[in-house]
This record gives sequence, structure tokens and C-alpha cells, in this order.
Amino acid sequence: MDFLQDMLNIPGTSPDYVILTGIAISAFVIIYGLSGIMAGDAPTIRRMQAGTVKRAHGADFDLIQGDDSDPHGLLKTFVPSSRKERSKIEKKLRRAGVRGKHAVRSFYGFRMIMGIVLPVLFVGSMALPAEVQSQLHIAHLLRNVTWVNAMQVMTGLMVVGFYGPALWLHGRIKKRRQAIEHSLPNALDLMQVAMEAGLGFDAAMTRVSHELAHAAPEISQEFMMLQLELQAGKDRQAALLDMADRVGVEELSAFANVILQSNQFGTSVSTALNRFATDMRSDRELRAQEKANRLPVQMSAVMAMCMMPVLLMICLTPMAIRWMNMF
Repeated sequence: MDFLQDMLNIPGTSPDYVILTGIAISAFVIIYGLSGIMAGDAPTIRRMQAGTVKRAHGADFDLIQGDDSDPHGLLKTFVPSSRKERSKIEKKLRRAGVRGKHAVRSFYGFRMIMGIVLPVLFVGSMALPAEVQSQLHIAHLLRNVTWVNAMQVMTGLMVVGFYGPALWLHGRIKKRRQAIEHSLPNALDLMQVAMEAGLGFDAAMTRVSHELAHAAPEISQEFMMLQLELQAGKDRQAALLDMADRVGVEELSAFANVILQSNQFGTSVSTALNRFATDMRSDRELRAQEKANRLPVQMSAVMAMCMMPVLLMICLTPMAIRWMNMF
């Protein structure tokens, strides 16, 4: 208590801001604790870890899985102790194209830092002198802020800082899936041309990954990952299925099944790729037509919501005027 009293009596330190900062930190700890309780703790089987291989374009990434060791020391404060939860987040990070030995730790550490930094910046901006606030053009925003408003803003900033990266990760996964779906037919056409020119399947995929490094980096990265896994001694079937599971795109899963079936039954891989690319473009066209056919129904609902009040006013206003004249 003496220490707190001495700290509050320091010149230039406002007790209100000190108490407000303590409330912000306490609320963040409670929010993080609840999120940790809601996470499951059932252990999963740990996959073998492969070394890091440098791809031709200069990026470093792990072949199979990153660092999945149990957190220890200070890492326990922000990294989940459940291996199942860590594996789930690592899978999402891989689908978003974020790879690295400590990707999971960096992601949770960034969430923790953002959840603390945003409220601290808000409290610091409130503690600035009026002249500095005027120079930063934030004085009119903080002029009428009360204690209740400040606590509400800090709680909102903590929620945004802690759960904002998770929303960003979800959007990044969706955007990357769309990019892979869009570029996969072109990649298959290039692979077919390379195979008809005399290259084997592995050489054609490597050539396509280099050619599409700038036009379609997402599919290029996945193809290069597949080739590196094959060079490391991984089974072809396991590597193709792992690529499909890692990306989470249905078309890529179908591509893996087409290649495996062609190798199993001895059919032409080039012909299979040509037909599969054609089917993908047909499916894309059908999906676009489906969206176009849904538009009239959706527009009719919006038009009804906008027109019904006007029609009711036109029909009921004369009746209302007659009733007013009668009574």
C-alpha cells in the first residue's frame, strides 16, 4: 500500500490514469483467461518434424510441420498448452500461407501485444497535455470522454486487439483459397503443355511453379512445397493428399485424386489434366450463372421493402383524411 501511495503521489502522475490502466490490464487478463478456458486440452498425436529447406525464390519454410513443442516459461502466458489447439491454429496459418518454425508462438504473441498496446495508447493519449492533443487533432475526440466511456473504449480496443488478428487470419485464408481456385486451371494447362513437350510430371510441376511465381504465387508455393516433400523422400500419395488437406480447396483435392488414379490405372496424365481443367472452368461458369440467377430474387425482396411503405401511404392516406374529416 505504501508503494502504491508513493507512486500515486509522484508529480505529473494522475491517479485516475493509473487506476484506469490497472482496470484495462485486469480486463485483458480476464478476457484472455476465458478464451483459454474455452479451448480444449485433448492431446493429439505429434507429427514428425522435418528440416527447413530454402525454396528457389528465397523463402524459408518447413516441409511438414513447424515447432509444436509444449510452451514453457513465459510462453505459457500467451501460447495455449493444448496441443490440439496449437495444431488447429497452425493448420489455419498454413492455409493462410504463414509458415515458420515459431509461427504459432508469433501469432499468439502478436495477439497479446495488440491487446495491450491499443488500450495503453488510448490511455496515453488521454494523459497527454491539452496542447499536444490539439497538435495531434484528437482534443475534440477526448474532450467529453467520461470514466464510463473510457472503460468502454478500452474494453473494445482490447477485444479488437486480441480477436482482430483471428479475423484477419480468416479473411486471409478465404482470399488465398479464391486465388488458388482462380489460378489452378491455368496452372494445369501449363503443366499439360510442359508434359506434352516431353517433361515428366515432377519436372513439369517444378517448371510451372517457377513460371507462376509472380502471376500466381499461392499455387506456385504449394507446387514447390510438394516437390520439396517428394525430394525429401515422402511418398507421392501422402504428399498429394497432404497438399490438398493443407490448402483446403476442393478442386485441389480433386486434382490430387486425378493424379493418383492416373498413376494407378496407367492412363495419360496429360489427358486427365486437360479434362480436369475443362471441368473446372465449366463448374466456375455454372457457379457464376447460379449467382446471377439468385439476383432477381434478392432484388425483389429489397424492392418490396422499399416500395411497400410508399404503397401503403398512397392507399391509406385518403382513408385517413376522410376519417379525420368525419370525426
